[in-house]
Amino acid sequence: MDWFSYLTSGIGVYVALVVFTGGMAWRVWQWSRTPRSPVRLALYPKPKTGSARFGKLLVDTFVAPQSFRIAPAVMIAAMLFHLAALAAFFGHLRLVHEFDPLVGWLGEGGMNTFAAWSGGAAGIIMMAAILYWLGRRTFGAFKNLSVPEDYLLLVLLLGIVVMGNHLRFVGGLHADTYRAWFQSLLALNPSFPADMAGRGEIWALDWHMLFVDAFLIYFPFSKLTHAIGAFATNLVRSGE
Repeated sequence: MDWFSYLTSGIGVYVALVVFTGGMAWRVWQWSRTPRSPVRLALYPKPKTGSARFGKLLVDTFVAPQSFRIAPAVMIAAMLFHLAALAAFFGHLRLVHEFDPLVGWLGEGGMNTFAAWSGGAAGIIMMAAILYWLGRRTFGAFKNLSVPEDYLLLVLLLGIVVMGNHLRFVGGLHADTYRAWFQSLLALNPSFPADMAGRGEIWALDWHMLFVDAFLIYFPFSKLTHAIGAFATNLVRSGE
């Protein structure tokens, strides 16, 4: 494993996970020390039952109807991106263990076809959403409201997705090969299997992981922590 691969696809993964975990713990600790308001801040009218308030909490957090009414195109892009990212996350679980029941149902060839189509679709959707956001901030009315952090986050996401799409559409390596590399990370002995190390696609994995490492390291200190903040805010608004 050369120095760049070891930095990005080896030791860099551990560093990124430590910083991400520690940074998020620090964020939660900060939020926990925020003084509580002496008055209830729920918005009225609010649902009367606990189950209805919990349902409103989920809708406001994951659907955001108020934002949908204000900027429907942005919210559609956001919903598609998050659904595709969720699908990609579950697809990446093949690196931990193969989905044996699904392989038994579809067969080895069917599983590979399903993974190719679903992973490819998720990658294209995510890339389209990121390019839309970049265009909106660069050429749209929000250009004057954008700050360097907005572009940095989008560039990191775009790098992750573009390199991931390269691995999906161009790399041609089976999931077993990537699983062998990932298992070496879990064993704290990062290395590449021979069929990966001898191919040019290794550079795409290294750059993919470089963007992933940078994104995880920066995440706890970025505005993207709104993902947790939104849940807490909607919890207060719902009256829970």
